[in-house]
Formats: sequence, structure tokens, C-alpha cells
Amino acid sequence: MARYGLKKLLEMLLTLFIVVTVVFFLVRMIPGDPARMIAGDQATLEDVENVRETLGLNKPVGEQYISYITGLFRGDLGTSMRTKRPVSEEIAVRYPNTVKLALTAIVWSVIVGILLGVWSARHRTKWQDYFGMTIAVSGISLPNFWIGFMLIALFAVKLHWLPATGADSFRHLILPGFTLGTTIMSILARFTRSSMIEQLKEDYIRTGRSKGIGEAAITWRHAFRNSMISVVTVVGMQFGFLLGGSVVTEAVFAYNGIGQLLVTSVSFRDYPCIQSLILIFSLHFVVINFIVDILYAVLNPEIQLS
Repeated sequence: MARYGLKKLLEMLLTLFIVVTVVFFLVRMIPGDPARMIAGDQATLEDVENVRETLGLNKPVGEQYISYITGLFRGDLGTSMRTKRPVSEEIAVRYPNTVKLALTAIVWSVIVGILLGVWSARHRTKWQDYFGMTIAVSGISLPNFWIGFMLIALFAVKLHWLPATGADSFRHLILPGFTLGTTIMSILARFTRSSMIEQLKEDYIRTGRSKGIGEAAITWRHAFRNSMISVVTVVGMQFGFLLGGSVVTEAVFAYNGIGQLLVTSVSFRDYPCIQSLILIFSLHFVVINFIVDILYAVLNPEIQLS
């Protein structure tokens, strides 16, 4: 296990290094001059050059890259071009909000998605199955931003039940959390249904029924348990997407998270913020993939980690 963990750790570090390198050069291809945007439209060329020198943008790209990588090894994410504050402080203020939003979305989407998938599988080709899959297909087909606008129009504007924007309390999490989790719920419902149908066809299920085991025990103790490995994979990957894919949802609800920070940073060509945020999103994926790999061995001891 220790050898496997070390191997995965090295793979994670290599992946992050590649991501950091690619992103560093790609963000500098974004149209627009951050020095001009910071100096203002009325600034002279001399003013723009002074800003560029202050930000270190007048140095060769290779030198900027080495400086950035060296800073990362020291734990320094750089200074925001927009606010002149350390990027780590900018992220620290907003990161907990995004985590709370992602956890809210994943909790309800996993519970509803699994229950909907199991319910559809148990009533395959019946009205319950068609109804459940109609909900799942609708959740995948409808864009998140449209769902968010419809929820705001109904629950915030018309009914005045919930706030449309902000991140101050649990009530502010309900609408964006539901919006963000809709696609995940739908994907999980369809995947759980398919996996459960395959398990319910197996010989051990027929044997269990012939022995008089109750349908609930067959469904949850046997069929669902053997479907868990596939379900865990989907949940792990989708949780990574939630942390990184909250950009649109946070923009719709003006939610003060790192997704909203990324949108603002791209608008202002804030290179240090953009690079650091994408690094964090990538870190989410590699860490979650590592956890999922470990869970494989926990859920199924027959799987050998090598």
C-alpha cells in the first residue's frame, strides 16, 4: 500500500507540474494587456510601461516562468494584479464558500440520484422507470444557468422565499446548491440504474430470491453493494467537477466563491489568480482520483493495488 501511495503521489506531482506549465503559457495568450487595463484607458505609454515593470511583465516569459515555479515551491502563489493582495488571501476568503456550495450540491445529488436510479432499476420498463429517467434526462439536457435563472425568478423574485444572491447563510446555499447538483444527480441516476440492472440479472440474485430473501435485502445488501465501485467512481469524478465547475453557477447567483473569482480574474487578465485557481481545480481532481483508487480496495478486497 505504501509503495502504491508513493507511486500515485509522484504521478499527482507530475500531473500538477504539467498543468502549471501549460496554464502559465496559455493565460499569456489571452487577448488584452493587463498593464493597460490596470493603468486605465487614459494612461500614457509611459504609465503603462511603469505598471508593466511593477508587475514584472517586462521580463522575458522564461524568467517569469522560473520565478513563478520558484514561488510555488516556497508556497507563494504570487500577488493579484487587480487587488495588489496576495493570491493566497484572495482564495482563502472565497474557498470555504465554494466548498460549502459543492458539499451542498453533492449531498443532495448523491442521495436523490442513487435513490432515483435504484427505484428506476427495480421497476424497469414500468412507468416508474420512465418517470425517473425523464427527470434524469431533463437534468442533463437543461443548462445550469437556465435552471438557475428559473429558480431565481420563481423562489426569489415571485415567491420571495429565498435570496437570489449572496453567501452569508445556509439559505443562500439552497438555490445555487440545487442548480449545481442537478446535472450530477441526473448522471448518477442513469449510471446507478444501468449498474443495478446488470447486477439484478446475475445468478446470485436469482439464488437469493429462491432462498426467500426479501426484495429490499436483495436490492440494497447485495445488488447495490456490488454496484458501489462503479457509483463511487462517478461520485468522485463528479465532485471534482463540482469544485471546478461552479464557475457558471456562482456567476448566476453572484456567489462569492473561487468560481466567481476566476471569472473576475479572467476579465482583468489577472495572471497570478488565474494560474493559482486552475492549479487548485487540478489539485481537486488528482486528490479525488487518489481517494477513489484507495476506496476501490476498501469496497472490494479482491482488487489488488499494484
